[in-house]
Amino acid sequence: MNHNQNHNHSSHSHGAGAAALPAPEALAGCSSCASGHGEQAGDGHDHGALPGWPRIAAALALATGAEAAHWLQQDAAGMALAVLAIALAGLGVYRTGLKDLARLRLGIHALMAVAVTGAFLIGQWPEAAMVMALYVAAERIEDGAVDRARHAIRGLLRLAPATADVLQADGSSRRLPVDQVPLGAVLRVAPGAHVPLDGTVTQGSSAVNQAPITGESQLADKAPGDPLYAGSVNQHGELLMQVSATPGDTLLARIVRAVEQAQAGKAPLQRFVDRFAAVYTPVVFALAVLLALLAPLLMGWSWHQAAYQALALLVIACPCALVISTPVTVVSALTAAARRGILIKGGGALEAARGLRVLALDKTGTLTTGQPTLVHWQALAGMDDGAAAAMGWQLASRSEHPVSRAIAAGLPAAAANGVQHLQALPGRGVQAEIAGQRWLLGNLRLMREQGLLTDDLAALLAEHEQQGRSVTLLADDQAVRALFAVADPLRPHARAAIAQLLALGVHPLVLSGDNPATVRAVAAEAGITGEQDARGGLLPEDKQGALAALQASRGPTGMTGDGINDAPALARADVGFAMGGAHGTAMATETADVVLMHDDLRRIPDTIALSQRTHHVLWQNISLALGVKAVFFMLALLGMATMWMAVLADMGVSLLVVANGLRLRRALPQTPEPPTP
Repeated sequence: MNHNQNHNHSSHSHGAGAAALPAPEALAGCSSCASGHGEQAGDGHDHGALPGWPRIAAALALATGAEAAHWLQQDAAGMALAVLAIALAGLGVYRTGLKDLARLRLGIHALMAVAVTGAFLIGQWPEAAMVMALYVAAERIEDGAVDRARHAIRGLLRLAPATADVLQADGSSRRLPVDQVPLGAVLRVAPGAHVPLDGTVTQGSSAVNQAPITGESQLADKAPGDPLYAGSVNQHGELLMQVSATPGDTLLARIVRAVEQAQAGKAPLQRFVDRFAAVYTPVVFALAVLLALLAPLLMGWSWHQAAYQALALLVIACPCALVISTPVTVVSALTAAARRGILIKGGGALEAARGLRVLALDKTGTLTTGQPTLVHWQALAGMDDGAAAAMGWQLASRSEHPVSRAIAAGLPAAAANGVQHLQALPGRGVQAEIAGQRWLLGNLRLMREQGLLTDDLAALLAEHEQQGRSVTLLADDQAVRALFAVADPLRPHARAAIAQLLALGVHPLVLSGDNPATVRAVAAEAGITGEQDARGGLLPEDKQGALAALQASRGPTGMTGDGINDAPALARADVGFAMGGAHGTAMATETADVVLMHDDLRRIPDTIALSQRTHHVLWQNISLALGVKAVFFMLALLGMATMWMAVLADMGVSLLVVANGLRLRRALPQTPEPPTP
């Protein structure tokens, strides 16, 4: 897909509260139904023209009375009841239809206006009244179903409470509306309470359910310095948090806003249906006119019968079911994805995902956690384990290097009072004096420079490097005394995600800037074993070039990454997946087509499977809408259609395709929502 489009994920300035979010235009495609070609706002149905249920019920009763009067041959009374029924339920529709006709916009309201007027002129006023009443009733039902799809994602906003307990200077708390809470304020979040705004924990520790925001099923442990997101639920201990975002700029609000913006972007199939409907309706209108004029001459019908069948054909011709089938389906799929922590930026990305044949993944922060961890250590050259651990911790804890921090975090803390003259050795490690003796903690290069590298040690290091580990060595002036192996561990569900991709027919591979041996080791651990499927030592432009080559040789190719260096490849890919939307880099999340709010690679095959299912439902709806219309077209051409049958067929199919599309709202396994406190 073309990545020159403007992906707006979270970089906009918005006011506070849910009211600041723009009204969704997700179902704009249905405007062809109402107005011919997309000039009405929203879903295109003139909601103001539709009365409430009491008036619709009264209109149906009056239309039934008109039928009874016609059966009793009380024509004057029946006609009066019919006019009253149409005025009560369908006057708005009728007026809109006349305006559309004057503007040559042949939408459903124009077709209904012609059908009702024609039915009256040929003396079928009871049917005219009943058709209008049934049409308006079905429109009201359909609008309710459409609104459920269009506004489902906004239900997430209700997870964030309207008030917050703001800590005062004297230690007490005051409950304020969230839109009155200033940035930097300290809030108290009680156990069992929803977090009202985004912020950072300043005091306390607890486990928090943030499934509605990130889609992760496990509780997230929170301590001072950890982020909190509006709408998540504090499960255990009391927390104090400092506010970092207004209500309109919380991660929850940005998710809702991004999904609503995505709903406005049409999928290619949806754009095709809209174009088809814009041509289809005038063509059928012309066919109805030809039927009325030519059937008496060519088929021996009476003028009355020809006019009646032409009017039935007009009602059948409404493209409402066809046009509404695509936006409802797409919106339902986008909502299902968002509730599982998958933010899909539009129908185009949703549709493109099903066609992926290859998926490239970055290594660090994507296949792996991006957090170095001490996975193995051992004492060497006569040093005991306890002394090696203590000495390693004393040196590592004084360095800010990520590998040193990982070593210090993985070893038991020890007394460090004897460390003196600590000196950083750039690109090599650190050295210091402990108890009057020089000690070194550094890499292979440092040990080689000091003449401490032996053949046995080199062989041992090679074994660890083949496993994708980074080795740090502890030495004194005589020999290397200990070895510490640090690795970036594979994400917990990486192997399962790779297996699911293979089952979907998608070929996974790794493109990374890391050491080639490390890349191969991590890829093999994840289940990617092809010789050319683990490529290391790549610069950002190299990744972009590799994507282009894969697209040319293997077809549609996706890319998954989390950092700034992945942005060019994400932009080049047919579908780009960004990891960690809750805390990922802005460059990656802005560039990608799909943002995974939780770092779970299984969400990628979920997205592809959802895309495939959405495509199937779209074609089911299109086939159903066109198939039923084809049947009733034949009935009209054979002189066997009635206006009753026409309106029931048209609106019945509309409701069926809406219901079929709404099924996608539960197309993915649902993460249990937290209980309301």
